[in-house]
Amino acid sequence: MISNVKIVGAGSIGNHLANASRRMGWSVTICDIDPAALARTRDEIYPARYGAWDDAITLCAPDDAPRGGFDLICIGTPPDVHMKLAMAALDEKPAAILVEKPLCGPALEGAEDLREAAAQAGVRVFTGYDHVVGAAAEQAAARAASGDLGAIATLDVDFREYWGGIFAAHPWLAGPWETYLGFSARGGGASGEHSHAINLWQHFAHEIGAGRVTTVSARMDWVRDGRVEYDRLCALHLESESGLIGQCTQDVVTKPTRKSARMQFEDGFVEWQCGAEPGIDRVVEAADGAEAVTTDISKTRPDDFIRELGHIDACLENGANSPISLDRGLDTMLVIAAAHLSDSTGRRVGIDYSKGCRPEALSTE
Repeated sequence: MISNVKIVGAGSIGNHLANASRRMGWSVTICDIDPAALARTRDEIYPARYGAWDDAITLCAPDDAPRGGFDLICIGTPPDVHMKLAMAALDEKPAAILVEKPLCGPALEGAEDLREAAAQAGVRVFTGYDHVVGAAAEQAAARAASGDLGAIATLDVDFREYWGGIFAAHPWLAGPWETYLGFSARGGGASGEHSHAINLWQHFAHEIGAGRVTTVSARMDWVRDGRVEYDRLCALHLESESGLIGQCTQDVVTKPTRKSARMQFEDGFVEWQCGAEPGIDRVVEAADGAEAVTTDISKTRPDDFIRELGHIDACLENGANSPISLDRGLDTMLVIAAAHLSDSTGRRVGIDYSKGCRPEALSTE
């Protein structure tokens, strides 16, 4: 169904999405307000990652980009402008919009407005939490939901990764102070940049029938040095609608990286491990008293985006629900916002989903 894609933002994520789109055989236009970013894409980032520049990709400033006629518009800019750009993309009436994670900052400006506008326009919106549609996460979720290991006892997710790799992929940035990453209020810091962990916790909770997160208790370790203001560690205790209790930890300091999820059941466990070895995601399952069964899934970083775009294309074709839907992404934003409120007040925070993705959906307990 998708054949023509516009990507807003020529940074690292924009290049990944462009390459994935081209691998899918789609036409690609990349636009960015910074001519230097477009030049870096053509001359440095894309050829360094994928072997050569692809002359079939169109590069242009936003004012020069075509409007309308795109099946998919991808928003790959800093989070603090996602909502504005996504609302503008709705006016072009694509079949779908993909907004990178996190959707916005923890103040939730414009989040519910986007949901309402997208519903009115009849445009499907997806969020860039690509790990939940990865092959390893799908297998882990299927095994967890099988019922073979008894009732769920607890769920823990870690996304602990020193963010030096991010800056290695963006060598034109001297440090976090030159980007949104150094400002949690703009969607950076551990709470925003590594919110894959919160999203994975929510995803696995849904898959095992535990429902949405209803209560959040969080502590953050802050860096405030006059140039930046971000949380380098965000540690959360979560409770779901069914009463499932677990933990979720995100940081930007851990070396070597640890990205994992463990679902402990009455009679065994299932683990998801991202990057267990270079180029390998892993699922480990064991029933009590039995030898663990390990499944290794080979993949590259480009594969993550190819699979994500393939998933979106399939959803548009068959109308299926998606774990990377806008609704799921907004649920993740509510947990991020609740974590900030909990840290600032020292109290647990409840989430009332009936009030939408707005600050008034959160209340201290």
